[in-house]
Amino acid sequence: MNKKNIYLVLAFIGLIAPYWFFFQFFATNGFDLALFIQQMLVNPVSIAFVVDLVISIVIFWFYMFSESNKLQIKNAWLYVLASLTIGLSFALPLFLYFRERQVETK
Repeated sequence: MNKKNIYLVLAFIGLIAPYWFFFQFFATNGFDLALFIQQMLVNPVSIAFVVDLVISIVIFWFYMFSESNKLQIKNAWLYVLASLTIGLSFALPLFLYFRERQVETK
């Protein structure tokens, strides 16, 4: 399997894995966003993970916009939307997949 296809498989895993746990939470608690955020920020360890994720997403956005401009990848805003609605574990490998496709065409 080539690198491009590995990115696509990882994007699929990054889509399914987090939502498996989100669906469990919402099935148990309903769509209670206040409780969701409260539990996400329940202790310093979980806050550290959230802060790390937010920093990683911002770094990804800078990299993604830079690479999108350099390689003329269209619709870069979709990766921002994907990172905000699904997560970095989906948006990053999805972007890398389309980046590899663009590199192959040049």
